[in-house]
Amino acid sequence: MTTQSESLAEKDMYKTFWYADWSFPIFVALLSSGIFAGTHMYYVYKIGAFNDVAIVAMLEAGIQGAGYGAAAAFGASFLFARVLEGALVGILDIGGSLQTGLGIGVPAILLASGITAPIENFILSLLTGAVLGALVGYAILAIRKLTVGQSNSTFGADIMMGAGNTSGRFLGPLIVLSAASASIPIGIGSTIGAAIFYIWKKPVAGGAILGAMIFGAIFPISLE
Repeated sequence: MTTQSESLAEKDMYKTFWYADWSFPIFVALLSSGIFAGTHMYYVYKIGAFNDVAIVAMLEAGIQGAGYGAAAAFGASFLFARVLEGALVGILDIGGSLQTGLGIGVPAILLASGITAPIENFILSLLTGAVLGALVGYAILAIRKLTVGQSNSTFGADIMMGAGNTSGRFLGPLIVLSAASASIPIGIGSTIGAAIFYIWKKPVAGGAILGAMIFGAIFPISLE
């Protein structure tokens, strides 16, 4: 009798706000709102981004005119992989999905498209982050319901885990080649930065961008 009552109490617990599925998108929306606003703070005041220096350097490179391709591709790959991973595994990687994906990838895509208002305006950045976060939350619930919720299979979750890291590693060599095509000193700086970050076990793309920026400032390219 005690076991049955405990089972009923456990079922009732999962219907409360803190355990219910419907509250999950709310939490993700609140987190995303703050993270997106942090990116706004960095874009306007150069402080406040919720990411590692190496990842923020990709966005900074775009702001400085080097293009948003690296930040957009790196962030989007993390967002896609982590949403699938969260749905299939049951654990959402906040750093990869929200901080890198919504905090760096989405802003880079918007800026590359010429849409600056959600990044420049604080209130709009809060609202944009909240909406995107809610969409991510509902997407995870929908994928989980259509896959794992219908069987005991993980549907290749072991392959999905770390997919963002794997795809991001391919950007490093591409950035180094791009820097080398700009000038030899910038290419050398990019290579040195990539090597240091590789030894430091940090994203190689971030080191390549930082190295290229530093050597580019020391050995600027003449536009004449």
